[in-house]
Amino acid sequence: MKADGKKYLKNYAMIFLGCALYALAFDWCFEPNAIGFGGITGLAQIANHFFPQVNIGLWVILFNLPLFLVGWRLFGTHMLISSLVAMAISSLMLDALALLVDFPPMEDTLMACIAGGVLLGLSLGIIFLQGATTGGTEIIARLLKLKFSWLPMGKCLLAADLTMVALVALVFRNLGTALYGTVGIYLSTVVMDKVLYGMDTAKVAYIISDKPEEIAHTILHKLDRSFTYLHGEGGYMGTEKKVILCAFKQREIVAIKETIRRVDPNAFMIVTSAHEVLGEGFGSYKIDAL
Repeated sequence: MKADGKKYLKNYAMIFLGCALYALAFDWCFEPNAIGFGGITGLAQIANHFFPQVNIGLWVILFNLPLFLVGWRLFGTHMLISSLVAMAISSLMLDALALLVDFPPMEDTLMACIAGGVLLGLSLGIIFLQGATTGGTEIIARLLKLKFSWLPMGKCLLAADLTMVALVALVFRNLGTALYGTVGIYLSTVVMDKVLYGMDTAKVAYIISDKPEEIAHTILHKLDRSFTYLHGEGGYMGTEKKVILCAFKQREIVAIKETIRRVDPNAFMIVTSAHEVLGEGFGSYKIDAL
């Protein structure tokens, strides 16, 4: 099999996994515990309540079709196809899993809410990483992302989903449905952002020392990390200082600290978390990145 074939096979295998987790989150945690579900699936819950002869999964497909027509011109053919596949699989799995397994309500609704939120966030993160969506508010969130590129994907999705949760609660006249749904969706956005952005966690260190050259030499040759000199001035004495700026992976933080301690125990160091680091040794910028 050619490299491209293997890539697409892996891509759709991960989409299938994400869809399975999505269906499990809804059928196991949200639906039997009367927890409001956001997005088009939440809208499908409402439609199914009034027209129970049509399954939730089929309602999801019907509501998604016009959104996909809008998204097609904006996202291109590849995303359209992969998203249609993800939407169809997740919708069919919603109905199939509900037919195969009769999930009873959990004794603790809060635990159902937490488990559902984690599963939902994990599923959406996996699907988004493959360049696909399950349709619905995910498409709306991507449209918001195009307009507000600085917003994390999870926050865009949260804004769209909370509106739908409020509508679900209004229809079913159950405030608890909305409150638990809000918690579940918030958890899902946190988990999803971790899947999308948190796997590439990095740190940035600012190091001020009387031995900047020695520390920089050790960082460069012993830890194989580059650095940048920033020119500063001491606030008390007014002396010129070389400030070392160094980006590194999360797993390297202990080695960095130990290196600086050995060279200069009195060095002043500030370590901060970096949301995203691009360049040699890290990621690369992509114009259509999430």
